[in-house]
Amino acid sequence: MKLFEFEAKKILQDYGVRVPKSGVATSPEEAETITREIGRPVALKSQILVSGRGKAGGIRFAADAAGAKQVAAELLGSTIKGCPVTSLLVEEKLDMVEQFYASIAVDRQARAYVVLASTSGGVDIEELAQTSPDKIARHWVDPTIGFSEREAIDMVGRLNTSQDDATKFASIIGTLYKVTMDYDAELAEINPLAKTPSGEFMAADARIIVDDNALFRHPEFADRSSVRVEDTPREAKAREQKLAYVDLDGDIGIIGNGAGLVMATLDLVHVFGGKPANFLDVGGGGSVDITKRGLLLVMSKPEVKAVLVNILGGITRCDIVAQALIEALNESSVKKPIAVRMMGTNEAEGNQMLHQAGIDSYPNMEKAIEEILKL
Repeated sequence: MKLFEFEAKKILQDYGVRVPKSGVATSPEEAETITREIGRPVALKSQILVSGRGKAGGIRFAADAAGAKQVAAELLGSTIKGCPVTSLLVEEKLDMVEQFYASIAVDRQARAYVVLASTSGGVDIEELAQTSPDKIARHWVDPTIGFSEREAIDMVGRLNTSQDDATKFASIIGTLYKVTMDYDAELAEINPLAKTPSGEFMAADARIIVDDNALFRHPEFADRSSVRVEDTPREAKAREQKLAYVDLDGDIGIIGNGAGLVMATLDLVHVFGGKPANFLDVGGGGSVDITKRGLLLVMSKPEVKAVLVNILGGITRCDIVAQALIEALNESSVKKPIAVRMMGTNEAEGNQMLHQAGIDSYPNMEKAIEEILKL
């Protein structure tokens, strides 16, 4: 779950990281009032959950309250990178003498958190890693030990900065790691971390992404919508129904039980020359209701010309899956060809049920895929 910038900054501020004076506005009048209270030029930042909003015109500046009201009137209600702008973070415009970068992220290949720090903030870290990898200090965290203040100091010591700046920078990196752990974050990033003319460090921008699987530990986010801004309408509907669904750009609907099996099915469809229209994992031990909702969802996609169901029955019973498929086809007003491969628990019973209902089932994945491509 992505947090808005103002939410991420509030968390950082609670942990002692300095942030600019600011307020959240949902109307031009509120933006005017906040700017007047700040008493200096401001940045008006669209609160949307996508990156690159600055380049897309989602961040603008105003010299005074009247200017902020005008800019807010233009931004609020607009669409930036496909996202409607309903609120703005109005904050003091910082004077920056230097820009730094700090983040804690999950390195899935290393199966550990990686801490990144750089004295070249304000740019895409991926671009910097390609053009100037020597400007980034990295430290992979041993999850059994954690990340110490000494390790933060050692990291920053590899960068070209003064002793005073290094001490402040290391302290902020250590705080960012604590935030990451406390909030079960997949990513916590400050970019840029601004150094002001007075020598203070302030988080000019911040991002935090909380692991969805840990949201039960964070009741403060319980009222947040389960819909992600990047979801397609069908993905949003699937999320509401507790279905693991992703839209793809093909025309063959894919349903399976277990993420690995579904991904293998996608790959094999590609090998045979087909294009999957989606990823849908109904999970292990799927009930009639879950599997039925999954098939109805996949068949509702206009681009889907036929549906491939691939089930490996362990705790999942093939007869339960067959019952769900039959009920879904009977209830659906949309009729599309379907091919099923089921094997495992109650395989014979399930295939018999499909046969009696006039649904074709096949002995292996390859045969089922060949037939679905013909259909």
